[in-house]
Amino acid sequence: MSYSRHEPGLNQCVWSVVSGSQGTMSAVKLEECRERIRAELDNVVDFWLKYSHDTVHGGFFTCIGKDGKVYDELKYVWLQGRQVWMYCRLYRSMDRFHKPEILEAAKAGGAFLRKYARVSGSSGQWKCAFCLTRDGKAVKIQRTIFSECFYIMAMDELSRVTGDKDMQLEAEQMMEQLIFWVQKDSSGLGRPQLPGDVPTNGMAVPMMLLCLVQQLTEGRGQEVVQKYRELGSWCVQQILQHIQRDGTAILENVSLEGAELPGCQGRLQNPGHALEAGWFLLQFSAERGDEELQRTAIDKFVELPYQYGWDKEHGGLFYFLDVDGHCPTQLEWSMKLWWPHCEALIAFLMAYSQTKRPELLERFSQVYEYIFSHFSDAENGEWFGYLTQEGKVALDFKGGPFKGFFHVPRCLYMCERILDDLLENKD
Repeated sequence: MSYSRHEPGLNQCVWSVVSGSQGTMSAVKLEECRERIRAELDNVVDFWLKYSHDTVHGGFFTCIGKDGKVYDELKYVWLQGRQVWMYCRLYRSMDRFHKPEILEAAKAGGAFLRKYARVSGSSGQWKCAFCLTRDGKAVKIQRTIFSECFYIMAMDELSRVTGDKDMQLEAEQMMEQLIFWVQKDSSGLGRPQLPGDVPTNGMAVPMMLLCLVQQLTEGRGQEVVQKYRELGSWCVQQILQHIQRDGTAILENVSLEGAELPGCQGRLQNPGHALEAGWFLLQFSAERGDEELQRTAIDKFVELPYQYGWDKEHGGLFYFLDVDGHCPTQLEWSMKLWWPHCEALIAFLMAYSQTKRPELLERFSQVYEYIFSHFSDAENGEWFGYLTQEGKVALDFKGGPFKGFFHVPRCLYMCERILDDLLENKD
């Protein structure tokens, strides 16, 4: 089955899917959608297998131009970890990716990380570098936890496909350090405590810790589940604090007590982040059987960010917004980036799969249409990552310091799996 970037949309499909009177047609249209997503995932995997591997020093190039040419040899640790994780997840959960070349690439990426990513901090604790030279020399360290987060994800997932218990132990040890930094003492991150710097609850931190809880506990047995159970609940409560303005807004930053902050920082909204938090919460609510949390996730973290975040004139999700309507101070606020649309596609399809509410499938359809008519590059493969507000390509590279082999393949992988389940259980 072949597709052009501007083929007729899924909107017609959606109504037949939910009408109930055209059951056969419903399955056919969902199948067409799945096949397109499946073909796109194959295309994206092929692109990174072909262009990103450094066969000399190990690890992966991520600064890759529109046609696959490497334009910068710096290696970003969080993207190295993400690529290892993604290769392993595909290898162990989808038969068509259970290939030696994918496993060997993941192992080579893991070896590069273990050899070069960790640097000793001034406190004697292990920090991960943010970026490395091609041959593994540390260039920069960030005073955040995100390089470490994706190091953990990589090691845990790689341990699952290799059976290497040392990697699993390494992931759990690094996790304990993260918990210490976040909940007890953040001085090991190297960020000085300045008198005017008020501590905040930024949504990214509990989101990532919740993601790691789900990663580390998947299929590990009750002992591990219980070990992280309290942390998972803490993360959820921290995320729910971002519901503000009597439930009418999700704000990116709040105080440690869950109150709105003053100024631009307090008014900031990131629709894509809220949508990603939404499907994290949906997964958590399904694991716990928590129907109230499921409703909150859908109403406040999926539907609400879409309502205020969707550009009604040009389509697509704004990157940043100000809850009071001021112009955000982020220069790229009005651009349309790849990853918020990936998170929206997952969130709406997952929400529909759990509730069968037709309006959620309509939203999935709208995001799906925008993605395949704007981001996907039928000529050279992969997706463009950065569009103008009007939806034109602004930056034509396929990978950089922030865009690697992660959001696009994770989105396509998850949507294909959800569609598999919907089609299998369509009756």
